[in-house]
Amino acid sequence: MEQNMDLLAGKGRKRKAKEEAHTGPAFFLDELNQDLLERVLSCLPASSFFRLSSVCKRWRSVATSETFHIACSQILRREPWFLMVDHDLDQFIVFDTSERNWKSLNHQTHIPQSHSCKPIPVAASGGLVCYRTDSGNFLVFNLLTGSCRELPPGSPDGESQTLHAIAMYSSPTYPSSFKIILVLGKSPNLAFRIFDSTRSTWEDEVMLIQKGESSSESHIAGDEIIYFLSKAGDVVATNMQRSASKQYSSVLITENGEQVIYFLSESGTVVACNLAQKTFFEYPRFLPIYFEYSIDVVECKGEMLVVVLSEFLETASLRVWKFSKESQSWQQVAAMPPSMSHEFYGQKMDINCTGCQQMIFICASSSECRRHIMFDMAVDEWVELPKCYVDGKAKEFTAAISFEPRPEATV
Repeated sequence: MEQNMDLLAGKGRKRKAKEEAHTGPAFFLDELNQDLLERVLSCLPASSFFRLSSVCKRWRSVATSETFHIACSQILRREPWFLMVDHDLDQFIVFDTSERNWKSLNHQTHIPQSHSCKPIPVAASGGLVCYRTDSGNFLVFNLLTGSCRELPPGSPDGESQTLHAIAMYSSPTYPSSFKIILVLGKSPNLAFRIFDSTRSTWEDEVMLIQKGESSSESHIAGDEIIYFLSKAGDVVATNMQRSASKQYSSVLITENGEQVIYFLSESGTVVACNLAQKTFFEYPRFLPIYFEYSIDVVECKGEMLVVVLSEFLETASLRVWKFSKESQSWQQVAAMPPSMSHEFYGQKMDINCTGCQQMIFICASSSECRRHIMFDMAVDEWVELPKCYVDGKAKEFTAAISFEPRPEATV
């Protein structure tokens, strides 16, 4: 990539005369006017943004140019990055799907110093990532540029309610405009609140009406913990112990012009909240309550999908499901090859997943091992990623959050 950048800047070797006669004269980007230069640079991979300031003064000015950001906004899609989360939250490390490698983003100094504990990433949309502080407030980052914005605190009443899900939405047309949606309350009295960045304020709380009947085996509030014996004879509670960053994970899908938030109840059922209709619905369970499994909800190819890791007949199975409205049942759409999933058997693995475009990123972890797996639905390909090393030591991540690296998204 660095060699390509040098060539684009006009530092490549001159071609021989006979080569020029065959391929035409050499052409350098420095010969372009500023407008055309910015359009060409906006088409480069997002990781090239970090190198603009080191090429020359002219390219350094491009990074902060408003017209360059406009050119970037006209790129309809960028390959997703996956922000990795570890126990220490001491570094910004991403997996770049376009270059298939790990990157370290050092923007820690942009976190406001008023926070004693490090904020936890909880949601993302477009080029922005939302963090939650230890006090319950929110920060919004563009991890590509390092810019950060601290949101005004919500009302005291909202802080005392049970928080179930945090979702984020940013407009494809206006990437710097975003909304943060919270789903809170105690079933059946659920509600949602929205922060609108254009007005820089939290809107009033809106109550949700329950639609249909919830599963008789679970409750959203999670006050009642159901205990059962596992196959190994251990006592297991249905309340799932998730990574802190995935505790409020959700999926925001636009269906028929209406925004629907999907999240997991504390007992592992999928709950859908239709913001337009102001209703919520609890889907039927995947497996009986006494089966051991780990579950997460993701967005992929514009759909809500669920990833389930379960054990059956002395082996482990990791499968992807979607709900069929026609048959009112869950249908399998993909499965990890048994040769890869079998090693999870007996490990008491917990999966934390995230999706973006056609990719699903899976962090499978237990006390004994951790695996990071990427699934490409377009080609039905499962790939275990190489370990990420920092200062010679392998990093162990518990979860990931997906986002599109977009330099034009400002906060």
